Amino acid sequence: MSGRIRDEDVTHVRDHSPIDEVIGDYVQLKNAGGGQKKGLCPFHDEKSPSFHVTPSKGYFHCFGCQQGGDVIAFIMKLEHLNFTETVERLADRIGYVLRYDNIGNAPSSGVNRSRLVAANDAAALFYQQSLALPGPAQVGREFLTKRGFGKEAAATFGVGFAPDEWDALYKTLTGKGFTDQELSLAGLTKEGTRGPIDRFRNRLVWPIKDISGDVVGFGARKLAADDVDQGPKYLNTAETAIYKKSQILYGLDMSKKEIAKKRQVVIVEGYTDVMAAHLAGIPTAVATCGTAFGDDHIRIIRRLLMDDDAFRGEVIFTFDGDAAGQKAALRAFDDDQKFVAQTFVAVEPNGMDPCELRQTRGDEAVRDLIARRVPLFEFAMKSVIKQYDVTSAEGRVSALNQVAPLIGKIRDASLRPEYIRLVAGWLGMEVDIVATAARVAANAKSASKPASPVLVEATKPDTNSAPPANLKDPIIILEREVLKIRLQLPHLALGWKELDSNAFSFPGYGELRLHIDSMPDLELPDFLERTQSAQMRSLITELTVEPIRTDREVSERYITSVFARLREVALSRSIAEIKSTLQRLNPLENEELYGQTFARLVGLEAQRRVQKELAAGDLG
Repeated sequence: MSGRIRDEDVTHVRDHSPIDEVIGDYVQLKNAGGGQKKGLCPFHDEKSPSFHVTPSKGYFHCFGCQQGGDVIAFIMKLEHLNFTETVERLADRIGYVLRYDNIGNAPSSGVNRSRLVAANDAAALFYQQSLALPGPAQVGREFLTKRGFGKEAAATFGVGFAPDEWDALYKTLTGKGFTDQELSLAGLTKEGTRGPIDRFRNRLVWPIKDISGDVVGFGARKLAADDVDQGPKYLNTAETAIYKKSQILYGLDMSKKEIAKKRQVVIVEGYTDVMAAHLAGIPTAVATCGTAFGDDHIRIIRRLLMDDDAFRGEVIFTFDGDAAGQKAALRAFDDDQKFVAQTFVAVEPNGMDPCELRQTRGDEAVRDLIARRVPLFEFAMKSVIKQYDVTSAEGRVSALNQVAPLIGKIRDASLRPEYIRLVAGWLGMEVDIVATAARVAANAKSASKPASPVLVEATKPDTNSAPPANLKDPIIILEREVLKIRLQLPHLALGWKELDSNAFSFPGYGELRLHIDSMPDLELPDFLERTQSAQMRSLITELTVEPIRTDREVSERYITSVFARLREVALSRSIAEIKSTLQRLNPLENEELYGQTFARLVGLEAQRRVQKELAAGDLG
């Protein structure tokens, strides 16, 4: 549109575009008192929110980078639009028709943003209508059906079909008044030998929207596997004035409110994975658009999560369980340091992505995949350790040399001791050795030089197929004592059945506990005879002949105190997990669940006090 927007129309658009609602499409805002709202600034990186919005006055200001202004200034700065384009965009948002004065003061040369968005909107409608036509589009509908997406799902996500014709879209859109230049700048056409031709042909097409819901590009999947002329399997819109793939997350326009509400975002790998996750009840799923997850994506997510020390959310990555997935997890490990939120990994053991999982096992399996997420630290470290033979001393040392630097990368220093203990258990090494290796690796990093191999003294070679127990860890010693009492004095081990499921932290001891419970009434000789594993038989005999560690008489009181102490330790683990859960729950948004969880915490605290009183003995 040529000409200058009338001043009264600019005023109307500004006055009828609530600044907190417009900014709320980009930044999660919290009430800050005094009629103000605040959030993380979208113009610079910050850990604590210094970006303030005053709805009653219609202005924003960041006390960190000093950016400020009205609603028009915000969109101009954030979206890099000129004044006219910004007012046009806000007018579209409220459904207001602008008027222009042809006084020779036209917008800047070139095609403005609103025309490119309009071209993409028209293309999206064309593709959707093409998917419903009989004939060639049938292969596209079959593709969706085989993956569990019906007509309604396709409509919800705007999935369409690009006909296998050279210029079907071009002819349709030029017939609607769009110019060759507009279609080219929108990324919808490219130059052929005889003029403009469609960029996408014989492909399923997904509209890609920015955070405000404008269609800015497309992602397309090839349907004819043997057609070498149509390029790669997946083809995205090329970079345009309105489509920057490093700043776009597919599905974010649909997910942003749920992400802000649940304080959770799930990163999946493709368009169909986003569809599957949303349809399965994971409305916080998004995906990158033909590019790696990067810094710009992180900044967008942090703003929506209100990602600061006071409001920690969850970022959950889904990866394949193969080597490529492990490599992606290690890259995400580095990105973790840029979040305050807790980062997790959800990996399907058989390597299925969310779309395949939903297709094979249903919606519940997708929800269960996300629910069974594990901390990113744990997944990354186990992925490294898995590459080594930890049954040998050399393998354990090599694994430690590789995993020690990862411990040093953990942003939260309070978590490092816990992961040092876990790594020691996974490797079957002394906690002190792992702590030393992590410290050496951290010192090498802080000195800004490559870390040399972390030389540690190898533990005694282990002839068993599992790492040995750390017999200097008091908790492991306590677990071992309980097992010895159960095997040597079963008639006095009256507290055995009361032990919690998480009573044994060392894997070998946990397996022995389950083995005992599978044949609880057998005498030791018969029990040993029915034990098929040579490793398990060795452990049973070892614990059967090893003296119980006490200077006192092995009395019922002493046994009661030992079992009570182990129960106290197990209850402490459960209490720590519940406290962590409570920290992530919003009591206003999840009142019932918060109340139930808090009541469980109170009950466990009471049980722990009882066990602490019973634990009158010691291990000598």
